[in-house]
Amino acid sequence: MFTTSRILHQLTVGTLLWGFCLSSAPELLALEKYGRPLPEMEGARDQSEEHWIQGYLLSGAFLSNPSFAARPDNSGLVGLRHMIHLETDLYKEYLQFYTDQNFFSDRKAGWISLSEWDSVYAFTGAFNNWGWRLQYERDAPLDRSGIIQAYADTLVTYRPADARSLSWWRSAFPEQNLTVYAGGGWLFHNQTYFARPDNTGRALFRYVAHADLDLYRNRVVLFVDGNFFTDRSAANVLQPSEFDLVMGLAVRYQDMEVALIHERDMPLDRGGLVQRYVALQLRYEFEWTKPASPAGRQLSLHR
Repeated sequence: MFTTSRILHQLTVGTLLWGFCLSSAPELLALEKYGRPLPEMEGARDQSEEHWIQGYLLSGAFLSNPSFAARPDNSGLVGLRHMIHLETDLYKEYLQFYTDQNFFSDRKAGWISLSEWDSVYAFTGAFNNWGWRLQYERDAPLDRSGIIQAYADTLVTYRPADARSLSWWRSAFPEQNLTVYAGGGWLFHNQTYFARPDNTGRALFRYVAHADLDLYRNRVVLFVDGNFFTDRSAANVLQPSEFDLVMGLAVRYQDMEVALIHERDMPLDRGGLVQRYVALQLRYEFEWTKPASPAGRQLSLHR
């Protein structure tokens, strides 16, 4: 019954473990903070400029969507997705704040009018190769009354050095790179966030794993993201009840990115609803900085 789920699970775990085996001693790397797997478009930021606010705008069209719901109560089918992400440094890389505002439309209700609003607010940070996050999320319908899914969680991740730190990798693959991270989290406040795609159970723990394969100079990137949830009402609260798999191919030019993404959210401990889609999305990244020198006080848009 769960053959497909097991195969996808094994492929994801195997890819990520292979990436960890490639990694050498830790070095300082930025934390992947986003709610969805959207790796950095460019290299490290200019250290001569003080970071103020950075983020991105995203719009996507669900090209194929047989089952990905347009509201928290699993009604409708998503047609379009619009998102804004904003983040700012509160204290260097150790403490940052970010927010994600996600909007979805229902293709069954004309595609344009919005049907769901997902809000995320979080504090996050990194120390060496370790990252942490304290997050609150609220998913609510917009065009009618209904279920609101909300939770607060904490997450700890570890990201080893990337494959490019290995001399043999640089010799064999001079234009490519592989980065991975993995971690675990606890939904310490959860009254309504479900543990399976069919809206059963209540999520307790989450396990995450992510890999980015840079195919050419960070201009063409293949990525895979795995997100597991457990059910606090199950006999074994550590056993995953849901597996969300995201796979994508991104093509980038300057501050723009076009990505083809497939997501499949499936139950692991029983049969039930599988939510899946294929989407094409466009992302534009921006950053406002303040010059570090006392002479420059005006804000500038970093491109």
